Amino acid sequence: MVRGLLALLGAAASTGSAQAPAGPTPARFEWFEYSGADPAQRRRPPGPGEYANPVLSGFHPDPHTIRVGEDFYLVTSTFTYFPGLPIFRSRDLVNWTQIGNAIDRPGQLDFTGLGLSRGVFAPAMAHHAGTFYIVNTCVDCGGNYVIMASDPAGPWSDPVWIKDVGGIDPSLFIESDGSAWLLNNDAPVGEPLYEGHRAIWIRRFDLKTLRTIGPAKMIVNGGVDISTKPIWVEGPHIFRHEGRYYLSAAEGGTAVGHSQTVYRAERPEGPWTAYPRPILTQRDLDPARPDPITSAGHAALFTTPKGDWWATFLATRPYTDDHYNTGRETFLLPIRWRHGWPIITEPGQAIPHFARRPDLPAGPHAPVPTSGAFTVRDEFDGPALPPYWMMVRNPKLRWHRLAGGALEITPRADRIGEPKQPSFLARRQQHLHATAATELRFDAAAPGAKAGLVAYQDDAHYYFIGVVNDRGRRVLRVERRAGPSDPADGVVLAAAPLRATGPVRLRITARGGEYDFHYAAGAGRWTSLLTGADGKLLSTATAGGFVGATFGMYAHAP
Repeated sequence: MVRGLLALLGAAASTGSAQAPAGPTPARFEWFEYSGADPAQRRRPPGPGEYANPVLSGFHPDPHTIRVGEDFYLVTSTFTYFPGLPIFRSRDLVNWTQIGNAIDRPGQLDFTGLGLSRGVFAPAMAHHAGTFYIVNTCVDCGGNYVIMASDPAGPWSDPVWIKDVGGIDPSLFIESDGSAWLLNNDAPVGEPLYEGHRAIWIRRFDLKTLRTIGPAKMIVNGGVDISTKPIWVEGPHIFRHEGRYYLSAAEGGTAVGHSQTVYRAERPEGPWTAYPRPILTQRDLDPARPDPITSAGHAALFTTPKGDWWATFLATRPYTDDHYNTGRETFLLPIRWRHGWPIITEPGQAIPHFARRPDLPAGPHAPVPTSGAFTVRDEFDGPALPPYWMMVRNPKLRWHRLAGGALEITPRADRIGEPKQPSFLARRQQHLHATAATELRFDAAAPGAKAGLVAYQDDAHYYFIGVVNDRGRRVLRVERRAGPSDPADGVVLAAAPLRATGPVRLRITARGGEYDFHYAAGAGRWTSLLTGADGKLLSTATAGGFVGATFGMYAHAP
């Protein structure tokens, strides 16, 4: 079925883009190593039969999880990073392996000129009769759409746009007979009563034509209790339990007031009765508690083959106040049913850093760890980059390649400080305490040319350490952009002459809210160029938006 749909919808077979024209000598990165270990897990690693939260550390927000047979599949938001919508698979809910990206062809969506926190929000996955579906919103780039695949690893179809459905956060609920409903967040009937007043809507959906059927119906107005002016009810999902229908939705915004709520009904259209308090939140805990986990919500509820109930959800790990650079991460907790209602956390219950593993056969360890302390080294000696490497916005031409056991990046005029598509490849910062390092060969022959390592939050908030052509001299520099008022090319914080012409090793170390920058010429010892730089500028609290910090390799030439 899906093969025919792919042909019908004109899905592109090519995963690349046009070759870059001849230009400056590429920057050659011999390897890249990421390492991290957080204080809470250093003090007390998981014991026998336990797992560590988060199960997907670093920027993995809005997780949605489904089970097909014995396999669990999970997808998260990526906004305007490309490739987007990573797909993970697991057998035990603890060891997750990324098997692909649903948005992996430049022509599927267009992020040109968009801010980093626009693009693809809150994907939701469904499966029926051998076909996988993802419904999603491309904010400022087309609206709501559906894509399909026969294999969740891909390829996924081009988007089919659902033009008559507005708002965000669509999801599909599919009965065993194939009848389906589409839910979404949108404005309420009439004028909103207050800032953040939203509603949940439902309408029937035809899986054959991929079109809505009949009128939409508002099933939640504002939230659990509209008299309290609840804000940003969103991320709706319907599931069944013991003959009843349940509607789960986030409420309270994605900051410290975030929560998950639940309703139940006798049929999908309602009427729906709300459980009177959140089934998941951390907003009622002391913000001064040690090693806090905060801002929990946007949950997906599902069962194991044995019928046990579990939930994945997003939460954050601040290093101080509400400052976190790792973004919104994916956590896992069991569900307890009480009087016909699913409960994830009780009032005042803290989300644990460690919990008892699900009653499932232990799956194989993921080839690339996603949780706990780990080190990942990329030698760039394979046929393609691993799927966790991302770039900012869609590429219009190909400016990187794997060659001779190294990654070569062509310097281009697009800069990381602009809403364009720079020569920048990145992976997530996944720990509060982390190190990213690489070895660079770059002649920096053109005036103003630069290449090196970047700690990046968005176009207006980043650090750079690397080799720069400064008025004909090859130097090492640390540069920073701390907001829109700083120049797009950054402010120089530290510099040192670079007399050697061979390779240079570069390293960025994150220590919560402080970042250190080191270099080493050739096989020499590491030398500090700048220590204790303010890392809060890479936090969501400072920069705004919905993404987490990334580390990556960058090359630029005017």
